[in-house]
Amino acid sequence: MKIDISKQERKNSTGANFISRCCLLAMFILIGTSYSSAQTKDSATTEKDGRPRARVTGLRYISIHVLELEKTMKLYREILGFKLADSEVLHGPGLEGMLVMKMKADDLEIGLSVTAPEFLHTIGPIGNTNHNHIMLKVNDIGPIGDQLKEEGYALENENYVRDKYTFFVGPNGEIIGLSSW
Repeated sequence: MKIDISKQERKNSTGANFISRCCLLAMFILIGTSYSSAQTKDSATTEKDGRPRARVTGLRYISIHVLELEKTMKLYREILGFKLADSEVLHGPGLEGMLVMKMKADDLEIGLSVTAPEFLHTIGPIGNTNHNHIMLKVNDIGPIGDQLKEEGYALENENYVRDKYTFFVGPNGEIIGLSSW
């Protein structure tokens, strides 16, 4: 009686391959599940002393400085489907006469800001809302602002804890606002 060992080994290796693949797949699923839950609201977001860790909690808004009103409105309203939700004229240093139109598309809000021609000379450095910027929502601006300063970032508003906002320029030239209001 002759036994063909090569066929038997192939059957065993095929079974072993199947088991190995199933184990590998299960491992990837477990790792993927752990990774995705690491960024949830309920994940460890506390400091060693039990206080909540300061972090970004969402996007407050995006602000776009309008240079060509007619083209901008056509793009955002007619093509992209945004609707005018609110508008106001701002007053104050660097903001005088600026029209801000809040545009909404589902849960996204952007601000289109138009500086009155007679105030174009007031457009200053980063902190003015007449610049293109993103405004991030944070749960505690103090520790984040302090850490940014330690890392060498210049904050537009030194009273960020009291005022609950500030702006800074990111490493790519992007203007980032932080708001805890």
